[in-house]
Amino acid sequence: MHILDTLKERGFIAQVTFEDDLYKALEREPITFYTGFDPTADSLHVGHYIPIMAMAHLQRAGHRPIALCGGGTAMIGDPSGKTDMRKMMTKETIAQNVAGLQKQLSRFLDFGEGKAIMVNNGDWLLNLNYIDFLRDVGALFSVNRMLTAECYKRRLETGLTFLEFNYMLMQSYDFLSLFKNYGCRLQVGGDDQWSNMLSGADLIRRKEKEDAFALTCKLIMTHDGKKMGKTEKGALWLDPERTTPYEFYQYWRNVGDEDVERFLGLLTFLPMDEVRRLGALKDQEINEAKRVLAFEVTKMIHGEEEAMKAQDAAQALFAGAGSGEHVPSFDVNAAMLAEDNRVTSLLALCGLCASRGEARKMVQAGAVMVGEEKVTDIEARIESTQIGSDGLLLRKGKKNYCRLILK
Repeated sequence: MHILDTLKERGFIAQVTFEDDLYKALEREPITFYTGFDPTADSLHVGHYIPIMAMAHLQRAGHRPIALCGGGTAMIGDPSGKTDMRKMMTKETIAQNVAGLQKQLSRFLDFGEGKAIMVNNGDWLLNLNYIDFLRDVGALFSVNRMLTAECYKRRLETGLTFLEFNYMLMQSYDFLSLFKNYGCRLQVGGDDQWSNMLSGADLIRRKEKEDAFALTCKLIMTHDGKKMGKTEKGALWLDPERTTPYEFYQYWRNVGDEDVERFLGLLTFLPMDEVRRLGALKDQEINEAKRVLAFEVTKMIHGEEEAMKAQDAAQALFAGAGSGEHVPSFDVNAAMLAEDNRVTSLLALCGLCASRGEARKMVQAGAVMVGEEKVTDIEARIESTQIGSDGLLLRKGKKNYCRLILK
């Protein structure tokens, strides 16, 4: 099967330029393509995972990926999908974040000899001569056309800075630089990057008179159009220090029935026959598909051992054993408990609830348990003597757990 047909069948493709020409280019010979990752944090999150999987499929089909870390563009900030200007970061913070992203990307792509490569656009952007850049690249961009792009429309309502206005030129110049240095002809990214990617492909076609293409992947949404990837603690990170493998597993274990088949196609390498079989399960049987989804995605991100631990912990807790040793834990000490040992405070501190206000509501709704006891009093407290050598399990709802450990 042609790689574009594979990506379509699995649900990746949102938009693509010159589709017939791209089909022929991918058939004719291996092509070099790239995806950019701006280092706004030292970890990737689940929103990056869709284009990463698309990269992996393309590499498996014989094409060469370039993972571009935006050490230069991060100095400006991408206005796409934002109503406010991004917080400015120091060069030191950006360098630390780039190192974190590079380490994570190596888990998903083969960076062996002659395989995928990793580059940093700071290598060519940070030392640009601005006048030369304006004459060489800026002269080819229409401000009128730029202002019609979705990435700028929303920011115009609250105030678009000239700093951010440069972002499209910077990203387009990335594509041109990668074309010149590596023969890169295709950019792959999230659908929120469509305007920027079109401009990059157009820049190559205008300056170099060569074919260049853009392919966007669908953003990770639920069946009813809601954005995925957020937990009570914030983004669903790929870094186990930010989102534990157990929390990651539970997130996918709890997706809606209508979303399971689509996520199996997008987030795993399972054959599509198996994806369709699992997606067709109904009622209680759909839980089998959810367990497969959670295990396979957690295995991809954190490795098989951590996926097994997360699965075992979830099954132990679901069975009522309450003994899952790999459940997320939170360390407390006597001084902390002396200062504030209310259950509502500890629920917020350990991350089971986003705030003390939410914790009080959960207690009032009868949705909180400490050990085997339901908590009904918002002033209920936990004494250090209640926390045994194995810790004390807090539970919110049916599926959210944290173990208090006395240090």
